[in-house]
Amino acid sequence: MDQNRPDNFITQHEPDEVVLEYVAEPKPYVAYYVQPCPLPGKRVEPPAQTPAKPRRRWRKALKVLLLCLASLLVLFTGLVVLWWLGLLPDGFYDDPYDNDYGYYYYYDASEESAAPELPVVSAADGVRLVYEDGHGDTLSVQDIYRKVNPSTVTVVTELQRGASIGTGVIMTSDGYVITNAHVVAGGTDCCIVLADGAIYDAALVGYDMEQDLAVIKAQDTKGLAAKGLPAAEFGDSDALSVGDPVYAIGNPLGVELRGTLTDGIISAINRDVEMEGVMMTLIQTNAALNNGNSGGPLINQYGQVIGINVMKMGRSVYSTASVEGLGFAIPISSSAYVINDILRCGEVQGEPMLGISVDRTPAYLPDGRQALRVYSIDLGHAGDKAGLEVDDLIYEADGVRTETSSDLLRMRHRHIAGEEMLLKVFRGGEYLEITVTLEAKK
Repeated sequence: MDQNRPDNFITQHEPDEVVLEYVAEPKPYVAYYVQPCPLPGKRVEPPAQTPAKPRRRWRKALKVLLLCLASLLVLFTGLVVLWWLGLLPDGFYDDPYDNDYGYYYYYDASEESAAPELPVVSAADGVRLVYEDGHGDTLSVQDIYRKVNPSTVTVVTELQRGASIGTGVIMTSDGYVITNAHVVAGGTDCCIVLADGAIYDAALVGYDMEQDLAVIKAQDTKGLAAKGLPAAEFGDSDALSVGDPVYAIGNPLGVELRGTLTDGIISAINRDVEMEGVMMTLIQTNAALNNGNSGGPLINQYGQVIGINVMKMGRSVYSTASVEGLGFAIPISSSAYVINDILRCGEVQGEPMLGISVDRTPAYLPDGRQALRVYSIDLGHAGDKAGLEVDDLIYEADGVRTETSSDLLRMRHRHIAGEEMLLKVFRGGEYLEITVTLEAKK
């Protein structure tokens, strides 16, 4: 950590919470109900009044109306004159929220695409994101919070114009942290704050703006790797179903409310959402996500991190539609290769591919077990080079039974391009083992 940094580094800046554009300080209010008529059984007699002479109130209303119209005309004329003289500030007419759908994503648009200028470190050999196939018992909400909150960190990124606040998830005990790329975008310095208040400097391992993922590395004041940090347990997001309960932990509205827990359900899986021209396949949830939740964990009922919260959808200032409870997270299973590519070489090489397609109609081995029939093969690519053939029946991948295309996809997601995948197939009365070297999607 920078020795010249003051102890109140986090609070002395005016933080710009990332992802969600924070417009104004929230203010508490009291809503109360005003009874519009007497309560039942309580008759209220009106007091006797002396008839008053009729007044011509319409003249006063007309004067007020004309005065308002005159004021608007003067204001409009003034704006036109300022525009003609070129005195309006840049972007005065820009609508950062306008799009074809009438909705807007709460992105901090000023620096979310700028390359971070943080110190860079290489990940140690063999470090990778591993998620569990299974899970333990269902946990209470309190147990989930006690399990995952220590693994959830506040990410403070110093920018040219101040500081931004995001969230991250500790992946390993020696300080590798997953967050969103836009949390560290444009940053010149970065630190993480643990749930217990401990502060570490953070260096950049790598990032990918299209996938909106980044890995940073916690270091002590001497630049040495952190030790003994509480790492999160990661789960299989491919096993999710609509309606499953989920939880989010993050730092809504900055550091003051850090460690906030919200809950909801899985609203949709494999939801394609376009952001800045990039199509992302995400988990949709109604768990509340607010300013500062970016990069934080989406957690299943077993206390496993199954997603990285990335965005929410809100109403355009010009739309009358009501939009609530539309949050999105990056699935762990389908993005593990991104994290592992970043750990291995600092950037994403591409999604690992088998170079085959399989028939959705179930196929069966002679002994009655269900398998996957190879429907087509991309010539010159991984499956073809390994010797796979059309009509091969794939019944196992890396030692795991494959009865559906989702089973095969789940196993493929565990790899990165260049790694080998062992397939067991049935062909023409023979049981074969074929090793496929996965290739990066071009």
